This record gives sequence, C-alpha cells and structure tokens, in this order.
Amino acid sequence: MNEPGRVFVARRGRSELTTTILAPGELADLVERMLRTSGRRIDMSTPFVDATMPDGSRLHVVIPDITRRHMAVNIRKFVLQAHSLDELVALGTLTPQAARFLEAAVVSGLNVLVAGGTQAGKTTLLNCLCAAIPARERVITCEEVFELRVPLPDVVAMQTRQPNLEGAGEIPLRRLVKEALRMRPSRIVVGEVRQEECLDLLIALNSGLPGMCTLHANSAREAITKMCTLPLLAGENIGHAFVVPTVAASVDLVVHVGSDPDGRRRVREVVAVPGRAEDGVVELADVFTTRDGRLVRGTGYPPHPERFAAAGFDLPGLLDDGRWRT
Repeated sequence: MNEPGRVFVARRGRSELTTTILAPGELADLVERMLRTSGRRIDMSTPFVDATMPDGSRLHVVIPDITRRHMAVNIRKFVLQAHSLDELVALGTLTPQAARFLEAAVVSGLNVLVAGGTQAGKTTLLNCLCAAIPARERVITCEEVFELRVPLPDVVAMQTRQPNLEGAGEIPLRRLVKEALRMRPSRIVVGEVRQEECLDLLIALNSGLPGMCTLHANSAREAITKMCTLPLLAGENIGHAFVVPTVAASVDLVVHVGSDPDGRRRVREVVAVPGRAEDGVVELADVFTTRDGRLVRGTGYPPHPERFAAAGFDLPGLLDDGRWRT
C-alpha cells in the first residue's frame, strides 16, 4: 500500500493495482489494530516497524517524513505452493533429474545454499528440500519470522525477537544459531542469512554439522562471494584469509532460483563447491545449468561422492538420468 488510494497486490509475481480505497484515518486505524497483538509501536522516534501478525504474515510500515506524504504499508503473506521437490517438478520449477539429485544430496548430508532475488521462491524451495531430510534426524530451524514448515517428528523451530518498548529483550539471529548448536542437532536450517550470523553458520557447517540456508543473490557465484563477505561484519579480527577457505570447505551446493518475466519461478543453476580456493576466489563447478531456457546437466560433479555412496545412491546414475541406483 503506497498511499490510501493506491493499494497493490502481487499475483503470480506481478504487482496489480486494486480498487481498494481507504481514507488516511482508516489506514492509521488499520495499522494500529494490526500492531496491537505484536506489542510494537510506530511513531516519530520509531518511523519503521517490522512485526508478525497472528496468521504469520509479516507487516512492515514506514511513516512520513521518511516517506513523502503517506504511510507505506507492506503485508507479506507466506503462501506455500509446494511441499516437496516432486511438486516443484509439477510446477515446472525444476526438472525431475535435478529434483532427484537434490533429494539425494539432502539425504546424503550435503550443505546446501539456496540463493535468489526477492520473491524468487527461495523459502519455498528450502521447505521442499527440508521435506527430503530423513525422518530420523533432529532438525533445528532459525528464522527472523516463522516461515519454514519441516514435516519431521523431531523439529525445534526458533525465531528472532525484536526489542520491547524499552529497547531491551532483543534476540538476534546470530544468538539463535549459537544456541542451536547446544541443542544436539542433526541438522541446522537458517531461514535467511543477512548479516554477521553468516560467520556462526559457517563455523557450525565447518564442524561437520549438515545445514541449509537461503541468501539474496543474483547468481550462484554472487552467493558465494556474499558468503565470503558477510562474516566480515562480525568483527575486525575476521579476515578473508579465514573466511574464503572456510566457505570453500563448508558449502557443498548452491541452488540459484529466479523468476521469469511471466512470474514463474525456476531453478536456474545448481553449482557445486569442490572445496578449493585460489587467490581469494572459491572454485565452482556447474552440476546443472540453464541452456536455451532449459535446466540441463552441466560438466561438474558435486563434492563428497563417498557420502552419496554411503547413503545408497549411485552418483553417476543420478546425474545421467536422475534415477536412484542403489
């Protein structure tokens, strides 16, 4: 909602102007009611507010004079269109061959980074990858707002907490990642990495704990570059000499998802991280890549083929025709 007389809604990835018209006073009352259950407030001293509504939707409001004239109100509803990789195949998001490979990679315990732009379908893809986690595992999820739905019996979900009206009580994502390591996890899943919590996640993955997360990036290469940069926000004593080889050793796969002009979401590439870095650059290998508008087999191979073998998967068979050969 850009102003009371201009209310937009996003349908199938496209923004559409609706016929809804509100008076300025109605808009202010509506925002006040939506914030009532969150314990948050918005005023001249706090011109931004980010809150969770009772149905799980995410509310963000900005008031003048940060905006030009009217409140800017954004409500983000999390609509899960797919619950498994097979359903993503039916939607045309990825190919059956790529789906079988990603499912086997998750079962085998590879560390997966899901990258893409805003509204590209990162969280939906991460949810579908989580559905492939073996039921025997204990999973700990860390998010800013509850969006992940992990269909497993042993799951602990945690979300961040913003400061109260006195400015105390904040629980950042970095704290959640640290606490998750004390909860005997078999696997850790971070909803989205934005800041210095990237360092704590890398340390967790480098210790042998399998994990997955999402990240805003325009390509798989840019996602790895960002993973090498975000940990530097944690402190001046953290440098590239430590971060770059740690990223190379900790991340196994990068799945990049994007949105077509018609709003359809597609996996654009699946890139492997063989574990090597030279001159501050992490080596990558294309496992699946987009060619002529289609996701096809690349020339690269994923790391740790022994993990696929231990889990009962024939890696060449997965990559050649997408079949599980045990």
